[in-house]
Amino acid sequence: MNDDSTSTIIAEPVAAPKVETRVPAQVPRNGSNNGFEKRPEEAVRIAPGPPKTVWREYFESAVVTVIMALFGMTFIVQAVKVPTGSMQNTITIGDHLLVNKFVFAPGTPLPFLPQREIKRGDIIVFKYPGNPNDPAGDRRPDNLPFKTNYVKRVIGLPGDHVRVEGERVFINDQELQEHRLAALDHEDDGLTIEQENNKQLKVDPGAQPKKEGDLYTVYYTTNRTLESGFDRAVPEDQYFVMGDNRNNSADGRVWGFVPRDLVVGRAMFVYWSYDESAATNGNFLMDFFKNTRWDRTGTMIK
Repeated sequence: MNDDSTSTIIAEPVAAPKVETRVPAQVPRNGSNNGFEKRPEEAVRIAPGPPKTVWREYFESAVVTVIMALFGMTFIVQAVKVPTGSMQNTITIGDHLLVNKFVFAPGTPLPFLPQREIKRGDIIVFKYPGNPNDPAGDRRPDNLPFKTNYVKRVIGLPGDHVRVEGERVFINDQELQEHRLAALDHEDDGLTIEQENNKQLKVDPGAQPKKEGDLYTVYYTTNRTLESGFDRAVPEDQYFVMGDNRNNSADGRVWGFVPRDLVVGRAMFVYWSYDESAATNGNFLMDFFKNTRWDRTGTMIK
């Protein structure tokens, strides 16, 4: 019997084929990673962390800057201020200097580094070694041995015999070639307002010019007694120093020699100079611009 009705066949759903997940095999390899090497598929991708905040970036930059500054001040350069006139007119009262500490670093100088031995004529900064002839003077808070910085010119090297006779200096019985100028100290000439403000020694405009062979210029003030009569040999690893303002300098003629380990470095240049003797109007910014000696900024010390 024919059945004209339409029959519907509902097929059973076919189960999806099972996908077997396998962990990539570890291939033996001699060497690191306990003899196994991870396949590239096993590389782990690390998600980026949260972005840095502005304050964190500033803090990290500040820390790096401080570390670099401390390193530089410890091994490379140091800033010092000159409070006295013992080196006038080469260095002026109120000059702020940068000192090269690396050039005279202890030990044997290496040929590929900017290091060398101390030479005659160098202007050095050193720790005051103390005056064995005046222990009471060494108790002043502004003149403490091994703490207060001095700046002077090297005259005698280790092993030299130094003799000072008036204005003349002899090294191993040979007169040292210096450009000597007679000058008038600002403290001895109250009418010289310009010199008082600039803390410079007044030099005769018609003074003898520097001759070929003169190593540097020194000044002898006419109204002061010159420390003279020094006649000694410089010990090993020590130096004899004098100020360029010869009549107004407490130097090796007074307290002796500078041990090598007290030398801080070589004076390089003036990065700022301020006239503290100038009048003030009570405004810091105005005083800064008015009393700063702009013409001395960048002056090389030699």
